[in-house]
Amino acid sequence: MAEPTTQRLTLAPEVDLGILLGRNDENLRLLEAELALRIVARGNEITLRGDERQVARGARIVEELLARIGAGLPVQASDVRAALRVLADDGDADLKSIFLDAIPVPSRKKQITPKTLNQKRYVEAIRGHDIVVGIGPAGTGKSYLAMAMAVSALTRREVSRIILTRPAVEAGERLGFLPGDMYEKVHPYLRPLYDALYDMMEPEKAATMTERGAIEIAPLAYMRGRTLNDAFIVLDEAQNTTSEQMKMFLTRLGFNSRMVITGDITQVDLPSSRASGLIEIQSVLKSIAGIRFVYFTEKDVVRHELVSEIVRAYDEWSRRRDT
Repeated sequence: MAEPTTQRLTLAPEVDLGILLGRNDENLRLLEAELALRIVARGNEITLRGDERQVARGARIVEELLARIGAGLPVQASDVRAALRVLADDGDADLKSIFLDAIPVPSRKKQITPKTLNQKRYVEAIRGHDIVVGIGPAGTGKSYLAMAMAVSALTRREVSRIILTRPAVEAGERLGFLPGDMYEKVHPYLRPLYDALYDMMEPEKAATMTERGAIEIAPLAYMRGRTLNDAFIVLDEAQNTTSEQMKMFLTRLGFNSRMVITGDITQVDLPSSRASGLIEIQSVLKSIAGIRFVYFTEKDVVRHELVSEIVRAYDEWSRRRDT
């Protein structure tokens, strides 16, 4: 059995050790448990002891946490878990390039950065392509990061408006019989996007921008015949678009506009006789260079750590049931 390895990291005098350690030292205790290390923090020095490979991995994570502190970003146990997940998938991953890639939004409460390799690829794809399709299970950040990129583009004046849309399958897509104006009719179906929006922008400012038309509610059924110029358009729950609706939506793209399409192809609510437009475009559009598909898995779930376990349990249960 190999002898344990010891590595010491010296912290800069200005580093607040309490932020690094976390509440009740939970950040370092989590590292100890996951990597089977002994970690001691004294003064301005952190000592890691254990298996050589795991010590190296732990040191890289501590250095990434220190870089977050240096950039003015918060450090939480979720950041430690995210770094552990990334290194488990790719031991050579550049943690700093992932976790310090802040998306500028106007909220003073939030610093939004990718938390997984696929989230990093997704953000980079949105930066470099006019149409991006994010496919994967709930909780992987598809809609949230799309909204962050939309808000960032709007506040940096890269576009003049944000357009949010989503098929209202639960209401039969024909919203005329529902009470209220268009906003009141479609708002319940766009609630997840609004939750994300209010996380990144003060509700009063979001309301003002909505009134001015800078943030527009556009039910999918109402988009026919329009050309959307100078806009960042987010289509959520796209697995519930029909083939015809998806073609109609994609052909709304105008000049200086970007589209992000998100959905979970395992959660289609359409009648069995109707094909999902999201499933279909994976074959139809796969050869178009300007369109990028990014796929997420349960490893990318970044909600409460139990959510990932729940998603995995349901997937396993479904496989057992179907065999």
